[in-house]
Amino acid sequence: MATGMASSMLNGERAVVLLFVSSILYSTRISLLYEGLSFSLLTIFALFVEISVESYGSAFPFKTRPGASSGILLGAVTLPGVAISKLIQLSRALSVHEVGVEEVEFIRLQYWATSTTCLCVLVFLCFMCHHESKKTNSVSLHNDCHMKFSISSIALFIAVCYLSFSAKSSSKWNMALTLLWIVCHGVAAVKFIQHVLNTFPACASFGEALLVTAGFVVYFGDMFACTTARLSSIAYGVERSEINTIIQVCLLKTFIQLKYFSESLISFYIQGMLLGLLIIPILFKSILKKWELYMTMTSSNTEVKRSTIFYLCLAFILLSIVPLWMQFVQDFHVHPFLWVLKFVFSEPHKRLSLCVYWVAVICASVLRFYNISKNSKIERILLRKYYHLVAVLMFVPAVIFQPLFLNLAFGAALGVFLVLEIIRVWRIWPLGAVVHKFMNAFTDHRDSDLLIVSHFSLLLGCALPIWMSSGFNDRPLAPFAGILSLGIGDTMASMVGYKYGVLRWSKTGKKTVEGTAAGITSVLAACSALLPLLAATGHMFTQHWLSLLMAVIVSGLLEAYTAQLDNAFIPLIFYSLLCL
Repeated sequence: MATGMASSMLNGERAVVLLFVSSILYSTRISLLYEGLSFSLLTIFALFVEISVESYGSAFPFKTRPGASSGILLGAVTLPGVAISKLIQLSRALSVHEVGVEEVEFIRLQYWATSTTCLCVLVFLCFMCHHESKKTNSVSLHNDCHMKFSISSIALFIAVCYLSFSAKSSSKWNMALTLLWIVCHGVAAVKFIQHVLNTFPACASFGEALLVTAGFVVYFGDMFACTTARLSSIAYGVERSEINTIIQVCLLKTFIQLKYFSESLISFYIQGMLLGLLIIPILFKSILKKWELYMTMTSSNTEVKRSTIFYLCLAFILLSIVPLWMQFVQDFHVHPFLWVLKFVFSEPHKRLSLCVYWVAVICASVLRFYNISKNSKIERILLRKYYHLVAVLMFVPAVIFQPLFLNLAFGAALGVFLVLEIIRVWRIWPLGAVVHKFMNAFTDHRDSDLLIVSHFSLLLGCALPIWMSSGFNDRPLAPFAGILSLGIGDTMASMVGYKYGVLRWSKTGKKTVEGTAAGITSVLAACSALLPLLAATGHMFTQHWLSLLMAVIVSGLLEAYTAQLDNAFIPLIFYSLLCL
């Protein structure tokens, strides 16, 4: 009976996630003891909350994506796992004096902000479970045990966090300010995840919403902190000219410092652009409300006027507000868009040729696949995987030969996707209906008319490992984590599993053992081909085959077992394990 209960609690997805966590903890150094302990506590508490939430079924007021598990454990450990893996990587560099202490401390702060964000959301979900148990009159002893366990986990996490900062901080005032800042992340995350789940019902599981929430809160929290530091002259993070990536490495040669400076400006440019695009719906909606009476009284050409307002808001935000903010915080001496043009034309033959290649591949593949989707009975899941192969064709040459330009191109593509999704959702004339019709040709059960996220997850799945590998990186395959796992592993697993799969991992699932084996084998083969190619282009890295094998197996098993949006989770899990 106990064995049956344990097996029901530890399903395939949870077992793979615990294997992922164990791999990180095994590689954690003694200098990261507090971070390792807190990560363990977060994992245990997330597992407890997931079991509790799933035991109440549909009793929660939030409507999550049908057919998906809660995914709370996976969502809670993914981003903290990425942060602690990056800490492990930087700790190796610190031991051989390739980075400064400031870089490690900044990523440590990001880890605590991320893990606290996830913890506060878990506390919120735990509170909702307790509220539901009172409504259903569950056994009081059972509830008391749950409450004691929750309070103990939270108290231990807070104690470990305090000890970590008290051991590193030279001032109690700075430590108090830092802890307050971290707590603010958690409060913002609780508010934001409620907004996401209420605004986009049935579009995401709890785990997917938690991943998005933690990412947004930490990303834009960092942006807000940098702006506040600029206004108040308070030091924040590292003495740096960037937001996302660490570029201050004292022992590097001048040309490498210039390369990292370009990386930081690209990263900063992308951050400002994304903030502006996310502000556009708010501005557009507020202007529409004020103009509602006028548009009602002059009903002729209402759609055209509404579209005109949108495009004016878009131009105003991107050409005025965003550049002003970037010039203020980052000290851009020219307009950011002029800086982008200057950057592109600094190597016109290579970068413009790459643009021509990308446009040709996109036009040929999109037109071909769209015609197939209308006229063929081919399975949509296979049709979507062709885009994964297109991503390999487009991104692999750029990662090897033009990584800086690819960083910028990813940001531009993400901006275009955001604008098109806003146009589709708001039905902005004249593109709204066209974009909606085209995007619907490639949707699956994880998308809805309200929100289509598959193309975002594929783009970000390929881009995030490359963005996070900026700065110091001693693992050659880490930037390729998204391309390898999605473009090759996921594609081969789906194709082989669909055509030849017989043995299924579970009675209710569609994933097959043959597909998973094909995905793992194809990724290992691609890694074997990439490493000599990278060595031939002058990259000097180290990559342990044991850690590589573990990373490939864990990410492959996660693809087989998870019901979450694998394009979002698998690249981050794979990247984290490759950094170890």
